[in-house]
Amino acid sequence: MTTVYGLKNCDTCRKALKSLGDVTFVDVRADGVPVETLKLAFDRFEDAIINKRSTTWRNLTAEEQGNAPISLLLAHPTLMKRPLIEHNGVYYLGWNKDTQEAVL
Repeated sequence: MTTVYGLKNCDTCRKALKSLGDVTFVDVRADGVPVETLKLAFDRFEDAIINKRSTTWRNLTAEEQGNAPISLLLAHPTLMKRPLIEHNGVYYLGWNKDTQEAVL
């Protein structure tokens, strides 16, 4: 079972979905990400799960940027680096060569 967390209009997410085929897709803007999933992903990726290049990040105040990463992601799910892929109980972040080799 593979679940992809991302945005439906994200080019990288669309590439991953096209390559992966039959998966469960969760649009983080519309549906959010379950807290338990965020905790597990944060345990694996730590601060790398926050996309600090995003417009959403740049629009946050310095005080908001200092909040705990999981709190930030719950309040602003589009801050999550994408896609977050859960494949056979293991989490992968991004759609790079290592992720592709692991899930395809």
